[in-house]
Amino acid sequence: MSLDVSLYKVKKVEVFSANITHNLNDMAEEAGIYNALWRPEEIGIKKASELIQPLSEGLKKMKADPERFRKYDAENGWGTYDDFIPWVERYIEACKQDPSAEVHACR
Repeated sequence: MSLDVSLYKVKKVEVFSANITHNLNDMAEEAGIYNALWRPEEIGIKKASELIQPLSEGLKKMKADPERFRKYDAENGWGTYDDFIPWVERYIEACKQDPSAEVHACR
């Protein structure tokens, strides 16, 4: 007979990281995804799976009417529709790949 003991520690591992300019906040607001992106904790979003629907709906709105959203392009070029669309797409894909991942947004 023997005794086996072990100690385990769950270590957080970052599975996705992305940065986008706050110059896109008005565009995100118009698409209905500002809170989901910049303030997820304020609307109860904790897991990546909870971001998929709102971000997908916002992306659909933006793609359906590009000119509506291009008017929010930053005049200085730092934050445009053409930057934001692929960024949101990548974020959605990351959420689908790791739906149980914890969401953290740093402003």
